[in-house]
Amino acid sequence: MEEMNQGTQLAVGDVVTGKVTKVEDKQVLVDVGYKSDGVVPISELSNVHVEKPSDVVKEGDEVTLKVKKIDDENDELVLSKRAVEADKAWEELERKLDDGEVFEAEVKEVVKGGLVVDVGLRGFIPASHVETFFVENLEEYKGKTLTLKVIELNRENNRVILSHKAVVESEQATQKQKVLQNIEAGQILDGVVQRTTNFGAFVDIGGIDGLVHISQLSHEHVNNTTDVVAEGDKVKVKVLSVDRDNERVSLSLKEAQPGPWSGVEGKVKPGEIVEGTVQRLVNFGAFVEILPGVEGLVHISQIANRHIGTPQEALKEGQKVKAKVLDVDVDSKRLSLSIREVENDENKKEIEQYTKEQEQSTFSLGDVIGDQLGKLKK
Repeated sequence: MEEMNQGTQLAVGDVVTGKVTKVEDKQVLVDVGYKSDGVVPISELSNVHVEKPSDVVKEGDEVTLKVKKIDDENDELVLSKRAVEADKAWEELERKLDDGEVFEAEVKEVVKGGLVVDVGLRGFIPASHVETFFVENLEEYKGKTLTLKVIELNRENNRVILSHKAVVESEQATQKQKVLQNIEAGQILDGVVQRTTNFGAFVDIGGIDGLVHISQLSHEHVNNTTDVVAEGDKVKVKVLSVDRDNERVSLSLKEAQPGPWSGVEGKVKPGEIVEGTVQRLVNFGAFVEILPGVEGLVHISQIANRHIGTPQEALKEGQKVKAKVLDVDVDSKRLSLSIREVENDENKKEIEQYTKEQEQSTFSLGDVIGDQLGKLKK
C-alpha cells in the first residue's frame, strides 16, 4: 500500500497522508495537498461506532487516509481513515490466524449475541467464545481488555470472529500438561472440589481434575459423596496414581487425613472396659467397633463363659456390648477384646460384695449374742 506524494494527481484507492485542519460534528477536514481540504465522514473514521469525531482525532493530527471518492470538477474529495486501518488490520489478522498468535483488545461494544472489539476493523466475539463457562451478563465486559485468538476470517463478507475462550482453553491445556509431568504418587496436594458424582468427586489440583473414588473419601463407610464433600470445598488430597498417557489422576481424601488409628494408644489401654458395636461375625469371633473406624476382635473363646459353637449363639450384628481391652497393637492396627472378662469382673465384684455383706452380718450377730451372754452372767 504505497502512499501518494503531495501534489500528485489523485485517484480512488490512493493512500495519502495529511493534517487535520478542522474537527466538526459529523466530519473531519484534512489537508492532503489537494486543491481543497478532503472530507472524512464520521462513518469513515473508525471500524467501531464513534459518538463524535473529536473522540478519534484533533486538529493538527497527521493521519493516513484512503481516497474513497474524487470529483475534480466540484473540488470534492472524500477520504477514509477506516479503510487504511482495515487494510493493515486484515494483513495483521491473517498473520495472527496462521501463527495462532494471542493478542489483546478492548471491548468497545456489547451487542446481541456477543462483544465487539476494535482490531483495526470490527471484530466480533460470539457469546459462546467469551469464556469457557456460560456468561450471564455480557455488559460486565464493556471496556475490559481480553486476550484473544482469531478463529475465523472472511474478507469478502468483512467477517472477523475472535475467541477469548480458545486462549483460556489453550492455557488450561498447557497447565494440565505441566501438572501431569510434575506430580508423583504419594504427594499431598491442595485442591478444590469441582463436581460430585455417585461414584466420587472430581478435584482440581491446579490445572487438572483428579478423581477421588467414593471409597477414598473417608476412613468410614460412605453412602453418598455429598455426605462428605460439596462443590467448591477446599481439600487436601493424596496422589494415588498418575496415568500421563490417558491424563488421569487418582486421588485420596482419606489418605491425606489422620487415620482412625492415629492416637489410639492414648485413648485405649489394656485393662480398660470399653463400649462398642458388633460390626461383623465370623467363624472365629466378632469384630467390635469401639471408636469410629477402629475395630477390635473378640475371639470366640472370649465371647462367653459358657462353651459356644458359633459367635451367633451369643451375639448379633449391631448389638451394643461392653468389652475389656486385652492388647493394643497400633502398628498392626489390631485390638484384642474380651466380653467374657467383663462378665468375670462383674461376677467377681458381685461375689466380693456378697462376701463383704455376709461378713458384716456375721459380726453383727456375734455382737448381739455376746451382749445377751453378758446379761445372763450378771
